[in-house]
Amino acid sequence: MAGILFIISAPSGSGKSTLVSEVRRLVPGLDFSISYTTRKPRGSEEDGREYHFTTREEFERMIAANEFLEWAEVFGNYYGTALSALDLAAEHGTDLLLDIDVQGALQVMQTMPDAVSIFILPPSPEVLERRLRNRSQAEGLANEAVIATRLSEARTELQKIEDYRYALVNDVLDEAASEMRAIVLVARGDATPAEGDLAAQCVTGARSPRLESALQSFGVTVAGV
Repeated sequence: MAGILFIISAPSGSGKSTLVSEVRRLVPGLDFSISYTTRKPRGSEEDGREYHFTTREEFERMIAANEFLEWAEVFGNYYGTALSALDLAAEHGTDLLLDIDVQGALQVMQTMPDAVSIFILPPSPEVLERRLRNRSQAEGLANEAVIATRLSEARTELQKIEDYRYALVNDVLDEAASEMRAIVLVARGDATPAEGDLAAQCVTGARSPRLESALQSFGVTVAGV
């Protein structure tokens, strides 16, 4: 079945991009929407691969022209998904993965309630801090204030996890990829009973021990989870 919209959100540093790449390798027929942003490229990032890098003026022109499915300002930069991504997926006859922040995800959920929403979280704040620090050092941009801000923002974003249909703890890449693959196959109606069971364990309201442990480590209490 083509035309399913998958919304993927995660705190910065959760390993979301690596996980999405692995799932696309495992599952055919998944287009990936490349977001637009006004932030500068990091490290080896290339325009048109990780993001469409653009100016603030051009982004605001696109907002005024209603060219975005969703957009938000995060850490002082704009991020957004162009409506053209939906048209492209329809032309290809594929499903579409949207890698978007919580603000943008909530916008899309309101306008497209049939979308399959997945929240990816790290197993603990210690792991997230280590990942953020390693990424910053690799980019030569280690900044303690930025790391502290992103850790604080992660706790805020986790408060919205109950709005998502599924939640994955990205502690072991292979396991998280298998879980996300199962979710995609269930949405398509192609899952085996075992894959269906695996996806069911990731339903946010199922209160899996891994999810509860991760949320508790961040000091987050969410109604219904």
